[in-house]
Amino acid sequence: MNPQVTTLGRSQPTAVSAVNKVVKNTYMLLAMTLAFSALTAGAAMALNLPHPGVILTLVGFYGLLFLTTKFRDSGLGIAFVFALTGFMGYTLGPILNAYLSLPNGSQVVMMAMGGTAAIFLALSAYVMTTRKNFSFMGGFLMVGILVAFLAGLGAIFFNMPGLSLAVSAMFVLLMSGLILYETSNIIHGGETNYIMATVTLFVAIFNLFTSLLSLLGFANND
Repeated sequence: MNPQVTTLGRSQPTAVSAVNKVVKNTYMLLAMTLAFSALTAGAAMALNLPHPGVILTLVGFYGLLFLTTKFRDSGLGIAFVFALTGFMGYTLGPILNAYLSLPNGSQVVMMAMGGTAAIFLALSAYVMTTRKNFSFMGGFLMVGILVAFLAGLGAIFFNMPGLSLAVSAMFVLLMSGLILYETSNIIHGGETNYIMATVTLFVAIFNLFTSLLSLLGFANND
C-alpha cells in the first residue's frame, strides 16, 4: 500500500472536519455575542447611560480588539470577545435611545434590524450554498474600509451630514462584502480561528446595522 495515497485519503476528510468545526463554533459564538451585545445595549438604554464619545469608543474598541487578537488561541480570547461585543453593545444603547425618541423612531430601528438580519442571512446562505470563493475581495475591502473610516471621522469632526450619509452608504456595501468574504474564508479553510471569525462577522453586522439606521433615519426625516 502506498503510504502517500493513504495519507492524502485521510487528509481531505480531516480538513473538512476542521472547517465544519470552525463553522459550528463561529456561528455558536456569534449568536452568543449578539445576544450579550443586545443585553448590554438594553441595559444602557434602561439606565439612560451617555455615549462615551468618539475618542473613548475608538480606544475601547481597538484596545479590546488588540487583546482579543493577542489571546485568540486561549480561553482569555473568548472572555475578550465578550468584553469587546459587550462594549460595542453599550455604545449602541444611547444611539438607539436617540432614535427611539424621534417620530417614527421605533419603526426606523425595527426596519434597520430587519434589514440587517435579512442581508446577513441572505449573503451567508448564498456563500454556503454556492461555495463561491470571495477571497479576491480582501484587498479591496481593506482599502475601502480604511477610506470609509477616515471619511467617517472627517464627517464627525467637521460636522458634515452629507458626508456622513455617504459613508453610511459605503459601509452598507463594504460590510455586505465583508460578510461574503469572511464566510467564504471560513468555509474554504482560510480562517481557522473561530474567535477571529466571530469578531469579523460581529463587526460587519454591527456596522451594517448602524449604517442602515443612519440611512433609514435620514429617509424618514429623522
